[in-house]
Amino acid sequence: MRQAKWGRRAVMGGLVAGLAMLAPPLAAQSISGGYRAEGRNPDGSAYRGTVTIREEGGMVYVSWRVGNQSYNGTGTRNGDIIWVDWGSNYPVVYVRMPSGELHGTWGNGTALERLIP
Repeated sequence: MRQAKWGRRAVMGGLVAGLAMLAPPLAAQSISGGYRAEGRNPDGSAYRGTVTIREEGGMVYVSWRVGNQSYNGTGTRNGDIIWVDWGSNYPVVYVRMPSGELHGTWGNGTALERLIP
């Protein structure tokens, strides 16, 4: 009897897991809007700036303003992961956090950036 009970639990657990995989993904929350940027350059120096993000037609458009310099990039989004080509050899890669912040890395992982809504 003990084996049969354990076997049913395993089968039910497998069915629940399988059904969860078939469920459609939840709609991702929009990341469009203005952000305050805080980051660290590859050399370790800190910077601050502003960022505007616009999502349109499956594309992500990003404009950074840091000091007297402006940068623009375009990218894509897969759920909470955003990849942005901004003209460097390596993209900026952000992860959308539950708080709405975007935490990212650039410079092939040698630099960090946090975008705060």
